[in-house]
Amino acid sequence: QVQLVESGGGSVQAGGSLRLSCAASRYIYSSTSMGWFRQAPGKEREGVASIDSDGSTRYADSVKGRFTISKDNAKNTLYLQMTSLKPEDTAMYYCAADGVRMIWVSYNYWGQGTQVTVSS
Repeated sequence: QVQLVESGGGSVQAGGSLRLSCAASRYIYSSTSMGWFRQAPGKEREGVASIDSDGSTRYADSVKGRFTISKDNAKNTLYLQMTSLKPEDTAMYYCAADGVRMIWVSYNYWGQGTQVTVSS
């Protein structure tokens, strides 16, 4: 069974920080790319950050300098460290695997999502 399980979401004030985690099965973890995506109510899903199997990372312009994607091979876990959070970062955040960069429609496996709410 293929699974991605996110955790770490919550409510925080603007300027605060959160770290999201995504525990993956070993099979998924060996895929080409993994990424974090988000979707706010009434908006389309958008790419936040992605990391390739060689460790190359990409970020949406809106989060560059504030968010950091990383992975721990030993723990089969993907992370998203979020700092200097803004109210516009409020969304459901999803972990995804087996896709291409931050093209969300290309990803084959998705977690259930974790809510991030940033208050002003």
